[in-house]
Amino acid sequence: MRYYIVIPAHNEQDLIGLTLQSLVSQTVLPAKVVVVNDNSTDKTEEIVLGFAKENPFISVVNKTSDAIHMPGSKVIQAFQKGFETLDSNYDIIVKIDGDLIFPSNYFENIIRHFESDPKIGMAGGFCYIEKNGEWVLENLTDKDHIRGALKAYRAATFQQIGGLKPAMGWDTVDELLCKYYGWKVVTDTSLHVKHLKPTGANYNKTARYKQGEAFYTLGYGFWITAIASAKLAMMKKKPFLFFDYIKGFWKAKNAKTPLLVTPEQAKFIRNYRLQKMKEKLI
Repeated sequence: MRYYIVIPAHNEQDLIGLTLQSLVSQTVLPAKVVVVNDNSTDKTEEIVLGFAKENPFISVVNKTSDAIHMPGSKVIQAFQKGFETLDSNYDIIVKIDGDLIFPSNYFENIIRHFESDPKIGMAGGFCYIEKNGEWVLENLTDKDHIRGALKAYRAATFQQIGGLKPAMGWDTVDELLCKYYGWKVVTDTSLHVKHLKPTGANYNKTARYKQGEAFYTLGYGFWITAIASAKLAMMKKKPFLFFDYIKGFWKAKNAKTPLLVTPEQAKFIRNYRLQKMKEKLI
């Protein structure tokens, strides 16, 4: 199976080389890798071009945007810029971050999952971060969720869910829409990916409100949002984030912010979330 990779990158000169080295060392090489140099002021582009000279499947696209890192919209706009340069001769489309180191057999195993079942729509491993000299699981989500840093989609799935939404919550709504359309989401606990920058390291107060807004735009409703907010705040070991998330939810509701999903999809999502919560309680 042919897989294409798009990497949004903003000022990643210290890490993008490590990511690309892990990609050119894969047991099954990508057919194409597009790095979107998103308003970088460092040597990100120069480093990517160095890899491109030795590996013709690598290319770089330059994009100008706001330098402020707002989760969701900025990164997906950059992804879209790179995706638009690609042809449609891929079986799997992959969005990754520019601060990851993949094991050499990572994409061989991802392909194996897709080949094993035609109903698998998404697949991914797990992010690990360094703590006290050891690599430990970056435990921010449930084990059945694929982190936004390393998403791989079957081409038909990617098209049916309408691509990626340029808003915070994009890496949750994609999986919920997968389930809505009957696709399976597979996570492989044996695939450990080194995540060199902890998630949210560059987020500001406004960005934290965006998480609550994301819960609203996913169609969660208040009570599911409250439970999800409490859980996420505790997983991040920052309980006061709960209030930021709730405030973001009400701000979005009062502003009548458009949902990322249709009313029918929102109803499915609420029922799915409630069912998952009941299963955990039982």
